[in-house]
Amino acid sequence: MRRVLITGASSGIGQQLAQDYADEGWEVTACGRDAAKLDAVAAHSPLIIPLRFDITDLDETRQALQGVTADLVILCAGTCEYLDNGVVEAEKVARVISTNFMGPVNCLDALLPGLAAGSRVALVGSTASLLPFPRAEAYGASKAALAYFARSLSVDLIARDIHVSLIQPGFVDTPLTSRNDFPMPMMVTVNQASAHIRKKLAHGASEIAFPPLFARLLKVASLLPVSIQKWLSRKMVR
Repeated sequence: MRRVLITGASSGIGQQLAQDYADEGWEVTACGRDAAKLDAVAAHSPLIIPLRFDITDLDETRQALQGVTADLVILCAGTCEYLDNGVVEAEKVARVISTNFMGPVNCLDALLPGLAAGSRVALVGSTASLLPFPRAEAYGASKAALAYFARSLSVDLIARDIHVSLIQPGFVDTPLTSRNDFPMPMMVTVNQASAHIRKKLAHGASEIAFPPLFARLLKVASLLPVSIQKWLSRKMVR
């Protein structure tokens, strides 16, 4: 039986992925911090095994994942806090970096030694890392760091035949994005996000950005002069 481990499985994209992979017959290790929410997700299928721990705590992560293996690892847990009016609040930045960047790093520290050749690791970044969006200093920086980390790690893991995929969603309708107070163009549902991710991972894609048109527009915009990027960002987000 194929096995997948998913962090951030208590809500949003992670929850949908956990349920969809279980429906496909995968054994799913569903990871998160909220035991009650994980139990609710696990009620969807006997193939879903809840595993509660905090990915921002390295010791706790190592202990929870000791001896855990998987054919596919999807590191999906994430958070977002905005900085308002250019006021840099170090505590906010630290929380976002801790969850979005160091969290996946902690998981990989614990999991990589036990992954077999042919395994795949997928790290969920964001298309937001492509442009300098207002208020998104912490979030964008954390996802940009994760993107670089994923691409560099993919080179170093070639010798072990372990593959790395970088997933960069646009706006997905989740509890996290529901807190946003600005227009979110081309938003997709968690069902659409899960279907796209699962299809691309099954085909061994190393980079998965969606929705396709939105991702292409941002990638083209990222090639423009910085002054034009800033102008576009101000127009796209209030």
